[in-house]
Amino acid sequence: MNMIQNSLTAAAVAAALSLPMAGAAFADTTPALDKADTVMLAANDTMKDAGDATSDTWITTKVKSSLLAEDATPGMDIKVETNQGVVSLSGTVATEAEREVAINKAKAIEGVRDVSADGLKAAD
Repeated sequence: MNMIQNSLTAAAVAAALSLPMAGAAFADTTPALDKADTVMLAANDTMKDAGDATSDTWITTKVKSSLLAEDATPGMDIKVETNQGVVSLSGTVATEAEREVAINKAKAIEGVRDVSADGLKAAD
């Protein structure tokens, strides 16, 4: 049993010591790697676009959660949409005060660039 443990330990140490050498063995600069840079740049642009969509989705979720979390706003009656950091609120609330609270809550969320509440109407 002790011999097996020693063999496994030796194998682990040998593998760990060989890792720096593996990087040197694969450090070949071929034209194929230059093309990989171009592919990575294209992938970064795509990821940025995906990141923008994710940010908008995240902002929408945070605004909606904020509206639902507090009794001062009827979160279920307010529709929230986000496009490039601009939050659009629509629906009907009971009072002008509820409308203002909803707008202020949306503005307080990180990443919100502006709030459009033209579609959010007060019933009174």
